[in-house]
Amino acid sequence: MSLKTFHDVPCPFCSLLCDDLVIGNRNGVLTVKKNGCHKAIRGFEPSRPDASPLIKGKKATLAEAIGGMVAILRKASQPLITGLGTDVNGLRSAIQLAERTGAIIDHMHSAGMMRNLRVLQDHGWIMTTLAEIKNRADLIIFAGTDGTGNFPRFFERAIWHKDALFNKKTGQREIIYIGEKLDTRAGKSPSGRLPVVLECRQEQIGEIISTLHALAVGNIIRTASVAGIRISELERLAEKLKQAAYGVLVWAPGELDFPHAELTVRAFCELIKYLNRVTRFAGFSLGGNDGGASAANVCAWQSGYPLRVSYGKGYPEYDPYKYSARNALRRKEVDAMVWISSFIADTKPPKARIPTIVLSTPTTALDFRPDVFIPTGTPGLDHRGQLFRTDGVVSLPLKQVVESRYPSVADILNQVLASLPAG
Repeated sequence: MSLKTFHDVPCPFCSLLCDDLVIGNRNGVLTVKKNGCHKAIRGFEPSRPDASPLIKGKKATLAEAIGGMVAILRKASQPLITGLGTDVNGLRSAIQLAERTGAIIDHMHSAGMMRNLRVLQDHGWIMTTLAEIKNRADLIIFAGTDGTGNFPRFFERAIWHKDALFNKKTGQREIIYIGEKLDTRAGKSPSGRLPVVLECRQEQIGEIISTLHALAVGNIIRTASVAGIRISELERLAEKLKQAAYGVLVWAPGELDFPHAELTVRAFCELIKYLNRVTRFAGFSLGGNDGGASAANVCAWQSGYPLRVSYGKGYPEYDPYKYSARNALRRKEVDAMVWISSFIADTKPPKARIPTIVLSTPTTALDFRPDVFIPTGTPGLDHRGQLFRTDGVVSLPLKQVVESRYPSVADILNQVLASLPAG
């Protein structure tokens, strides 16, 4: 039995893109031998069924399935291309297909993205990178996220790292959590120092952050507590923020799932802006899984806009409300849907009473029968590719670690494009 070992493998199953994995391949069976988290093991190790393309539930060849997809898109006057769980090449082809067919394009996780984008567009922000956190930060606030639920190796890779360039005392970093039901175990330092935890409901986080902002400015708050936290405790924390050498406020927009959460993100950013008058402080947004960070980047450089773009008028038109996939489906404004998900996303394609095409992994368990189903390869596993990291400043090349007969999303969409009229 032959064993092939791949070193320095980037993991595509969360947007940290940890690139130090060691993957063993013994006759097509993969094992995460080193540096894998539960997401990596779930993504790389399970055996996959022998899946075939399907047309209305019946087996078909790839050519027949692509023909069925082309027929649906030719008839559609306003298609929707969503999911978008793919790599840079797949996203390029998806946007080209949207342009060719006049489609709306949106990502499965865009609701969280838009909480950030509205603030960036209207007010601006000061953000940092994983490398800067690793090398410089001495105080990190986690607001509404514990940092590990969706990004298991965040603390290992960026916080308790022993090889920081400038802050050599990473074990003395102060960790503060604000929110509810957060797993704070990772915030305990290697030396045993416990994090500070401020318990409150998620929708109260903005109130606490705004109070910290007011206290940092020097205002007097004439109340005993805010959101159940004593003012005296918030006064001490405000002073800590001002004394930090390099502070970072971390949030995960997808986890701030309550009405008008963008106002909470705005509160984060306004506090950070003020603190930069007296020290160095930055924000860090944890998001972009399932190709989300790549989708935002590719859509921006190809259309000039973030996601939620329509090509229905022959040019890219941006509207974050009108062109959300959920709203377009709810209002019955689209007459065909292409769902793309080539990772192990738990998000399922929405059921819609319109012709539906699903390009997804062989392990995908659907609770409805799409008109066309084509099993796809996974970038970084079945084929090479490229993804953007969660901080958006680095893209990493992905390796192929197993021989696969499943085509990439880009391969499928390029064949569809070749069969559609240009212009």
